Amino acid sequence: MRSPRRCSRNGCPRQAVATLTYVYNESTAVVGPLAAFAEPHTYDLCEQHARSLTAPRGWNVVRHEGEFEPPPPSADDLVALAEAVREAARPAPPRPPDEQHQQQHHQQHSQTGRRGHLRVIPPNH
Repeated sequence: MRSPRRCSRNGCPRQAVATLTYVYNESTAVVGPLAAFAEPHTYDLCEQHARSLTAPRGWNVVRHEGEFEPPPPSADDLVALAEAVREAARPAPPRPPDEQHQQQHHQQHSQTGRRGHLRVIPPNH
């Protein structure tokens, strides 16, 4: 799954919910809902920075009046989640006896597993 877009302000770790665009020929800064795609000459902002943005003297700020909401998961996100669930539910192929012993020993000493960026946490016994 892709990671959510972050606020463009230096040091801000929050998720972006708005996009700032400058219209230079009209001396206007426009803060609106998060654009579908990150563009080279726009800035993604978290809600706090979107609401508190000020423009240079002589410029106007046009700000979205509604609520800023994080974007819904994309189809790519949902497909990746479904594939991860399918893989976790897939039974493991049978192992030779000496590998089974090693696997049991490993499971006794390991409580979690990693698969890429996902962690598999076994159920409590």
